Amino acid sequence: MTDSKPYTPPEVWTWEAPSGGKFASINRPIAGPTHDKDLPVGKHPLQLYSLATPNGQKVTILLEELLAAGHTGAEYDAWFINIGDGDQFGSGFVDVNPNSKIPALMDRSGADPIRVFESGSILLYLAEKFGAFVPTDDPAKRAECLNWLFWQMGSAPYLGGGFGHFYAYAPEKFEYPINRFTMETKRQLDVLDRQLADHPFIAGDDYTIADIAIFPWYGGLVKGWLYDDSARFLDAASYTNVLRWADKILERPAVQRGRMVNRASGDPAKQLRERHDASDFETRTQDKLEAAQ
Repeated sequence: MTDSKPYTPPEVWTWEAPSGGKFASINRPIAGPTHDKDLPVGKHPLQLYSLATPNGQKVTILLEELLAAGHTGAEYDAWFINIGDGDQFGSGFVDVNPNSKIPALMDRSGADPIRVFESGSILLYLAEKFGAFVPTDDPAKRAECLNWLFWQMGSAPYLGGGFGHFYAYAPEKFEYPINRFTMETKRQLDVLDRQLADHPFIAGDDYTIADIAIFPWYGGLVKGWLYDDSARFLDAASYTNVLRWADKILERPAVQRGRMVNRASGDPAKQLRERHDASDFETRTQDKLEAAQ
């Protein structure tokens, strides 16, 4: 489908109405809080405010990996932020992340709390804090890990805000934006597939925050979790190296747990709206809560 009426931009753009589509209510041209609301604080040094979107999953996967590796200081409380209800525009959340996007983290382990926002920044902060999942003894390996971490941060907006929006969420489907962002998404998948043809993990021989950052977006894409039937539309099965890598990542128990945290959709047995203790995975998944009611 092509645009029937060419659009002529006005001299000065003004926001007159929501743009439409599934997530129209969360988009606006101004920043700052819309209402006063304090954030809850739990018992652990790390307080995460998030939702199990691909960006949110990055952080919970890393936290679960750190705990699995024996870093007890990575214990955390994960609070559910309902972006559809505008929780990210509450004053407490905006204090932690002025950009009003999940995830947002407060580290209360020191004398003064430290706020960390933007998912890539949180991954790097935690990896450096605990000295894990980022190379520290080889500058070349560290640079390669960060190359791919920042590749993900720069590339994913074309996948999510570009392809995902126009293919799955926009109020109407138009040929030009779908073709444009499909081409870019397939190019990105080809970049990954070529890299993974010669390496078991994104940055080389070791599993790092580069894999953790990229998996929820591109692993989810080729596994069919994102954007309706987009895996078929993109011919995801042709990216065999990405699929092999995604399957390998998904075998990790910490990844399986991390994908559950702050989730409120899909299989109830895989939903853990809030996480405050490791035992929550056994006692507080949504299926168990519903059965107890």
